[in-house]
Amino acid sequence: MIYRYRSQAELDASLNARATVGDIAPFMAAYSAQSERARKTLQCRIGVKYGPKSAERIDIFPARRPDSPIFVFIHGGYWRMLDASDSSFMAPMFVEAGAAVVAVNYELAPAASIDEIVRQCRAALVHIWREARAMNGDPARIHVSGSSAGGHLTGMMIAGGWTRDFGADGMRVQSASPLSGLFDLEPVRLSNCNEWARLDVESAARNSPLRHLPDVPLPVIVSYAPSESAEFAIQSEAFIAACAARGCATTFVAEPGTNHFDLPLKLMDRESALSRAILRAMDLA
Repeated sequence: MIYRYRSQAELDASLNARATVGDIAPFMAAYSAQSERARKTLQCRIGVKYGPKSAERIDIFPARRPDSPIFVFIHGGYWRMLDASDSSFMAPMFVEAGAAVVAVNYELAPAASIDEIVRQCRAALVHIWREARAMNGDPARIHVSGSSAGGHLTGMMIAGGWTRDFGADGMRVQSASPLSGLFDLEPVRLSNCNEWARLDVESAARNSPLRHLPDVPLPVIVSYAPSESAEFAIQSEAFIAACAARGCATTFVAEPGTNHFDLPLKLMDRESALSRAILRAMDLA
């Protein structure tokens, strides 16, 4: 057995999100098309740099009124796919509801390590916090969300103890919503996903949100699709329990009929259970 009574084949299957749908192409196309629509219909600033590398950029959709909450979205793609340009499909709904929206880009694996991807996303979040007023945002009202690998990265954004390294002691994420995330990277290290994740024991531990929980309680909304492969569901439930034990107000939101790839598209619908829960956490209900 490789991991918790699972053979190598069983572990690999438990982390294979693609196998839960026939074809991921329609979902990728929907992310891209709806994000392009958002850029065409909303005021936005595209490709704003937050660091020296070409991938270190964000797309900003300012709020319509000053001191509005900020919805930050970190894309998935198993750390090796997608882009900020595919990741602003929810901007029309959140801007209409009264928020600023920021889609975060980062360098992809295997060119970038998971350590470096986490560092880049944290640098982006600090930049957003420092520049919040320029997008009509309130730096004290930042909500971080992401799907799949973005769910993992969301967990690392709310982890305790890292802001001092970025000279941002005063920064606090107000609330978060990791969707279909991975929060313990040890099984990833042992699976075929490590062909691109390239984790060792130490880096898997460093980058596992279950080992680095929030040091200040905050509302955490978790969702995963009913058809998720096993490890995604197991890890989401473990993260809910761990955050609750840490004192966070945790909420599981069910979205029946969804899969791993169309769950984040629920963020386009203000009346979806997921959107309603997030808007409540952002004081926009």
